[in-house]
Amino acid sequence: MLKAFTSTLVLLAASIAAAAQPAPVTFDSTAKVFRIDGGGSSYVFGVNARGELQQIYWGGRLAKTDSFPQARTMPEWASFDSSYTNTPEEYVGWGSGLYMEPALKVTFADGNRDLELHYLSHTTVANGFDVVLKDIGRPVYVTLHYTIEPETGILARSATIENRGATAFTIDQAAAAAWALPAGHYTLNYLTGRWAGEWTLNQEAVHAGARVIESRRGSTGHQANPWFALQAGASDEEHGEVWFGALAWSGSWRITVEQDQLDAVRVTGGFNPFDFGFVLHPGESLETPAFYGGYSAHGLGGASRLLHRFENAHILPRTGAKTETAAAPRPRPVIYNSWEATEFRVDEGGQIALAERAAALGVDRFVMDDGWFGQRKDDHAGLGDWYVNKEKFPNGLKPLIDKVHGLGMDFGLWVEPEMVNPDSDLYRKHPEWVLSFPGRPRMEQRNQLILNLARPDVRAYVLGFLDKILTENDIAFLKWDYNRNWSEPGWDQLPPVEQKRVYVDYTRSLYTILSELRRKHPKVEIESCSGGGGRVDLGILRYVDEVWPSDNTDPFDRLTQQDGFTYAYTPQIMMAWVTDSPHGINRRINSLSYAMLSSMQGSLGIGANIVAWKPDEMALVKRLIAAYKQVQATIVQGDLYRLISPLNGSEFSATQTVNSDKSQSAVFAFIHSTQEGRGFPILKLKGLDAKAVYTLSSIEGKARAGTPETASGAWWMNHGLEMDDDFRGDLQAAAFRLDRK
Repeated sequence: MLKAFTSTLVLLAASIAAAAQPAPVTFDSTAKVFRIDGGGSSYVFGVNARGELQQIYWGGRLAKTDSFPQARTMPEWASFDSSYTNTPEEYVGWGSGLYMEPALKVTFADGNRDLELHYLSHTTVANGFDVVLKDIGRPVYVTLHYTIEPETGILARSATIENRGATAFTIDQAAAAAWALPAGHYTLNYLTGRWAGEWTLNQEAVHAGARVIESRRGSTGHQANPWFALQAGASDEEHGEVWFGALAWSGSWRITVEQDQLDAVRVTGGFNPFDFGFVLHPGESLETPAFYGGYSAHGLGGASRLLHRFENAHILPRTGAKTETAAAPRPRPVIYNSWEATEFRVDEGGQIALAERAAALGVDRFVMDDGWFGQRKDDHAGLGDWYVNKEKFPNGLKPLIDKVHGLGMDFGLWVEPEMVNPDSDLYRKHPEWVLSFPGRPRMEQRNQLILNLARPDVRAYVLGFLDKILTENDIAFLKWDYNRNWSEPGWDQLPPVEQKRVYVDYTRSLYTILSELRRKHPKVEIESCSGGGGRVDLGILRYVDEVWPSDNTDPFDRLTQQDGFTYAYTPQIMMAWVTDSPHGINRRINSLSYAMLSSMQGSLGIGANIVAWKPDEMALVKRLIAAYKQVQATIVQGDLYRLISPLNGSEFSATQTVNSDKSQSAVFAFIHSTQEGRGFPILKLKGLDAKAVYTLSSIEGKARAGTPETASGAWWMNHGLEMDDDFRGDLQAAAFRLDRK
């Protein structure tokens, strides 16, 4: 598992190194200063007089001729705060009076817990460095990996911790990296939520002390996401300095944002140290996940656009693309999913009826959801028994799949591989395969338990049945679900001192299964779903093509959820379904066109009971799907501008995307409710070529009478786009496209 995980980081470094222009990487041997440049940023660190590796600068790109003296440690602040705790080290061990968050904390066999890491050596690698640190006395070695992406300036950092001694020690805490900013006034942005209420953007001033953002749940979690952004001073959506980062880990994680006693800020992130303990035996190493960091001089909008470009270019798989080195993954097929129409009541005839209607709409992919396997009549039984239910599908899945293919769509299937119902053949045969503390009560959330993927036999079983399903059936897509969090993370097959490594080994086994599955079935695409947005991060995104942001498909709620989601993640992966009204979450009634336009801001899906749709509803959706496909690549892979935020009870919201060569743009406008007769604000567009001429056309809705059909990019950006005078009321939506002549 360690080897498989390390190979993933190697592939990441290789993909970044393969960029068209290499990043400038320099080392000043006299001053002992390292410098890495990429995009619009520079990152500088060096070895100070004590031998510690210390951050010097992170911000806007510097001139080639600019240089730095040797790193200087920060002063002692009375006897209570030593220079050691005040100095922003790149990767600091816990010891010598450190009171800030450590990057690494260990316990040696003799009980000693003091760790001081000093610079030992370095190697220049493509677009970065590998820098080796060593404890001042014990054979603990840490290699810090730095790789910058030349176009966006996003820096990937991680650490490899090695035991080169003769006795084991325990890693109590291990970060991937620590980032530092000098004293100043900052606003912290981070994402929180709950089931059906994910992706809430929080903004608060950074004050003295620590703000901890974390998941202790064994997975990424709905409650917080491993992303942050720090705005300096008066920075806003499109202006000012922003430093941002995202942790690539799908297990328990923690990010600590801490202002020290000298008003400087440090951000430390990696494995969550809660209930953590990884025994490192002689000759063994532990690789942390990557922690990505970037800088924007163009506000939060600029930061998110950099992340989107980076994710599309270097993180996401290239499934279905013409080449593995394609500039971007292919846009997602428009899907139909059967869950809300049938829930567990799936059978061959009912699914075929839905497939026929979906094909008539212009859908590309038909996905059958839960209920097709084992004795699965509800959520009480069947998980773990991955054979086709013969009562529902007497001749297996082939007749349904053939019918779907005959209708011009490919076929996808729902699975929940990591779970088992106690009422299943698998559990009756292997009760020891679940995470549990023997002799203690167990939580059976959603009537299910979690298989311990850290066990090699469980990992082999899960990979085996998935491989069998895909080998025996022509399946193009798996909707991979994960419907509960950890509660009893026991692994009693290991000695007690070793059992806490389950937090690392489980997640790495998940990555191994996904990686091997993709190797054996390179044309199969995968979605990460965890009751909605419970497992979305830059770790899982190296193995999956899309994610399910939320089980809440209320199109008004989705505006704020999609807004928050896109601060950290590209719309390319953001699946957005149109479902029936009124929606079960809020009982809110909305028009079908409003729901379609809300979902068309991401990767579009249909999840309604389309058998019940009337001819005019079918015609509307068919027309809008066709219109969406003409601008989809721009929407999901272009530069996103948030023209009007839906946050803080706004009655209006609007987004715009512009493709990379500025030849096309898509604009969406939404009304929650107009008040006192006030109309929709003028939309001053962004990101266009000011000298080019663009033609405006309607996807849905009308512009104000007198709006020119063609005008310059400067006109659209300075004069702006005005909505029709009748664009008012409750839950209204409009959409337009601009094409360069």
